[in-house]
Amino acid sequence: MKPRVFVDAPLEHAGEVSLEDAAAHHLARVLRLREGDTLTVFNGRGGEWAAEFIGRRRVRLRTFNAVERESPLRIVLVQGVSSGERMDYTIQKAVELGVATIQPLSTKRGVVRLEGIRASARVDHWRKIAVAACEQCGRNRIPEVLALLDFNQYRPGGNGPRLLLSAQGRSIREMQIEAEATIAAGPEAGFAPEEQAALERAGFLKASLGPRVLRTETAALAALAAINALRGDF
Repeated sequence: MKPRVFVDAPLEHAGEVSLEDAAAHHLARVLRLREGDTLTVFNGRGGEWAAEFIGRRRVRLRTFNAVERESPLRIVLVQGVSSGERMDYTIQKAVELGVATIQPLSTKRGVVRLEGIRASARVDHWRKIAVAACEQCGRNRIPEVLALLDFNQYRPGGNGPRLLLSAQGRSIREMQIEAEATIAAGPEAGFAPEEQAALERAGFLKASLGPRVLRTETAALAALAAINALRGDF
């Protein structure tokens, strides 16, 4: 697959476009593109451009392609924040698996405590991971990574079923998922009992992924893969 690069700008017409420093560095120094090499450019608003690298932080857009690679399902992942690379991995792979929105939650049993500037910086970091995952997997629309919320601030929305991933509960294959769903996955130690109770009062149903206990960075991804195999585009 040709190199793909995200450009956060309107891409309405063929012609030259400037790259941000990070994207230009990646193309020139990491991928070692030369002047005249071809690549794909997208801005996360749908479709992609066949383009040509012309050096000095610039590309030339050639031909627009309206192709989309979005899942037919709109899945919202409500994820209790886990530590370090676990959360990064979850976001990266959830994007690859077609998630539409990610809502990070600060939970009672979570190891990580983020507030103020640190919380904003971490969310920005997660959004960059989502962009990079789209560059890699071919998605032309960037999933939304919402601002970090304390668990007590979270108010579920959407019209589809709400699934609380749990070692107990009905098999996920029994859940009636048509066009959208919300999945809630806890941090390393899981949701606290009072948090589980609050989610169930909000309409979340316990959904099991089998007899084995999965890690926080595995559970949501296994659920997304299972739903894609049952109802999505696998």
